[in-house]
Amino acid sequence: MHIADGVLSISVAATTTAGAVGILTYALKGVTEEEIPKISLLSGTFFVASLINIPIGPTSIHPLLGGFLGLILGRRAPLAVFVGLVLQALLFQHGGVSTFGANLLLMSLPALLIHFLVRHYTKSTMFLKGFIGGFFAICFGVLLLIMLLLFSDERYGDGAFSVIQIVLIAYFPLALLEGVLTGFSVKQLYSMRPSLFKHIPMESRGQNNGE
Repeated sequence: MHIADGVLSISVAATTTAGAVGILTYALKGVTEEEIPKISLLSGTFFVASLINIPIGPTSIHPLLGGFLGLILGRRAPLAVFVGLVLQALLFQHGGVSTFGANLLLMSLPALLIHFLVRHYTKSTMFLKGFIGGFFAICFGVLLLIMLLLFSDERYGDGAFSVIQIVLIAYFPLALLEGVLTGFSVKQLYSMRPSLFKHIPMESRGQNNGE
């Protein structure tokens, strides 16, 4: 889902950069020393997972981990994404400089959305929370990607085999796969370390025996 340099218009790139600064400010507020090891670990996980990518025109297809980051890190998820994107840019020249803000938003906003949804949706198992998180994080990320591409150049949506249509077709099976994998991962982690999900309401954390 990395957008390369030159794909977005100047106005869209500037707007997304400003939005990225706002997201990082929100994520940094109130960070405690105890949260840093968890953020660091998930930064490495995101860094490795999102390096697995298939280029498609001006963007690429790869695991997003938005649901996983949102469920474990909550509002700190953008910090893990930021570190991962910086390392990818410095070490592998992966992702654009002018589109860094857009890429940060594309991968952070789905995680934050899942975080807020789970806080208000308590009557489900941890596997279902993970599946919903993984699946809908991809869907929301693709929706954001399409919006950014269309705002920059409507030609990305032209033709029977447009970039946008190819992205939609390619990301749907990935969304299902990531939903299943996130569901199993969250369920297993919860059984071993329920403290990782302390930001999830107590009504859901009390369901461990039934999962």
